[in-house]
Amino acid sequence: MRMKVLVILVLVLCTIPFYAQEKASKVDLGFSYGIGDEFKNRNYTFTNKSYKVQIYYVVKQTKNFKYALVLQPEINFASHQLLNIYFVEPDDPDYIVKRERYTKLKDVKEYVLNLGFLMRKPVFKSASIYVLGSIGPMITDTETERLSKGFAFSDVLALGFTFRLKGVTLDVRPNIRHVSNGGLQKTNAGYTTKNIDFGFSFSL
Repeated sequence: MRMKVLVILVLVLCTIPFYAQEKASKVDLGFSYGIGDEFKNRNYTFTNKSYKVQIYYVVKQTKNFKYALVLQPEINFASHQLLNIYFVEPDDPDYIVKRERYTKLKDVKEYVLNLGFLMRKPVFKSASIYVLGSIGPMITDTETERLSKGFAFSDVLALGFTFRLKGVTLDVRPNIRHVSNGGLQKTNAGYTTKNIDFGFSFSL
């Protein structure tokens, strides 16, 4: 259902006239869909789907590089399961109950507002590669053995490729994401996932 909504949104936006693309604009608006999962380990599984709105603001442009700030609100729909019951140690007074609860497959929602810095290098007339680093606050709605419910941080390091086609920039972005709460809450083992995002943007 969510994928159908994304496809409809893409089709609607693609019908908008993109004559503004030819103007020298410093602001781009983009949308993306991403999938990812954990680096293989014996302790847990974690898979996620993400939906992102992206606002790019160019702060500097030289002959060879373009630098931009990126504001990126997003929502993630994840599934998580504890595999190694011994991750919850016996010194926890409720460890038996927690082991039983955490080993069940859980749905997790994450609400994120990331702020990033992007450095872009053109490689052809209509194509470019870029590096993006971002960090931002996050709210998670489900407690797990690795992360407390509530406030946390989302850190992302990405290497992307874009191709401009008739006023629309198509974007492919492999990335690594780490989630933790910086020790602000009791449970802070966090997650690290490998992901890939597919998106598009246009100038405002």
